[in-house]
Amino acid sequence: MNKPSIPKGTRDFSPTEMSKRNYIFDTIKSVFALYGFKQIETPAMETLQTLLGKYGEEGDKLLFKVLNSGDYLNKIDRDELLEGNSLHLASKLCEKGLRYDLTVPFARYVVMHRDELQMPFKRYQIQPVWRADRPQKGRYREFYQCDADVVGSDSLLNEVELVQIIDTVFKRFGIRVQIKVNNRKILTGIAEYIGEADKIVDITVAIDKLDKIGIDNVNAELAADGLSDDAIRKLQPIISLSGSNEEKLDVISDVLKGSEIGLKGVEELRCIFDTLKNVGVGNEVQFDLTLARGLNYYTGAIFEVKALDVQIGSITGGGRYDNLTGIFGMPGLSGVGISFGADRIFDVLNALDLYPKNAMSGTELLFINFGEKETAYCLPIIAKVRENGIAAEIYPDAVKMKKQMSYANNNSICYVALAGENEINEGKVTLKNMSTGEQQLVSVDELIKTVREKR
Repeated sequence: MNKPSIPKGTRDFSPTEMSKRNYIFDTIKSVFALYGFKQIETPAMETLQTLLGKYGEEGDKLLFKVLNSGDYLNKIDRDELLEGNSLHLASKLCEKGLRYDLTVPFARYVVMHRDELQMPFKRYQIQPVWRADRPQKGRYREFYQCDADVVGSDSLLNEVELVQIIDTVFKRFGIRVQIKVNNRKILTGIAEYIGEADKIVDITVAIDKLDKIGIDNVNAELAADGLSDDAIRKLQPIISLSGSNEEKLDVISDVLKGSEIGLKGVEELRCIFDTLKNVGVGNEVQFDLTLARGLNYYTGAIFEVKALDVQIGSITGGGRYDNLTGIFGMPGLSGVGISFGADRIFDVLNALDLYPKNAMSGTELLFINFGEKETAYCLPIIAKVRENGIAAEIYPDAVKMKKQMSYANNNSICYVALAGENEINEGKVTLKNMSTGEQQLVSVDELIKTVREKR
């Protein structure tokens, strides 16, 4: 018989892994709520009409499509089948697909519910997404996104607040990070300044790789994209800027003095940095001109977060976009958002061993099963223990004591409660500390107090 398996690029999560993942999601959720963001959820499936054409040609290829229910071949004639045009057939066989990200479903949600929404609308969403990508280390076909967005407000206070959220989340995790910030308007201004305004996408894609491939390879890529030697020469001092955020902004401001859009970007960043100084942020916030973020819909500030103590890619990213809902015929709605990479944060917390002990806790107290009479005595005690917020269970079968104790050890249960004839006569239980081996005869109230104090 074949062993069962799961689809490539998907994973099972054990109870221990789920404890860790829930710690990540619960921490992020609690910070989102602290800043006034409200949770929504959207269906795993969207209509293909909603999804197609929103992610470019490459993105469209990565959509998981869902076959129509029932007799899905009845509208297809034999010639079409024999032709074997998979794209054409998919459009007739499939009306739905699994969501590729949370941004497009959010845009659809805003347009569908615009009459009920109070603007600005602050939403967060933590759900899985699916991509028919080639699975490799760190890249899965099913993974979670943790997004927070504010739509319906142009205020830069939203950007400031998102940086504070990033700072608060990573402080709670105990992860030291660098929060990199740039502005798409500055990048547009630079493209104008070097005389290559129509090459803005090529320029940002290339300089986004500076960290990974180095300046010589970036220059080679720019030349391959058709930039003139003069334009590449003009670009050098800009992409190798150094100094404080203020010093970098002063240099860029001088370079871009002829570019209205570039200066607007400088002004926006100055405002964000000045406000952040007043509110106080624990992690370093750095103006990084090489930060471009691949997505072309960003129009203002862009963010990326790097962990300082672990070699790993970006663990959070985001930015300002001016036309989220334009793809659904509702233009002019500006927004700004961030997305936490839960899977990468999971890897960082593992690498640095930063999970708090209580995040991993399961059952705290196991009652040993000696038989029917003893179980009848223990069940009301267990009920009282649980009422007091202590996770407790009774071993379901009256098997050998050794087996029950092994169960407690293997599940890292801190305490075991034993009630035999003597304990029942005294109205008490014997409580055993599994790490020290110490045993004491206690009342129910003393049992509750002891277990709580150990936390």
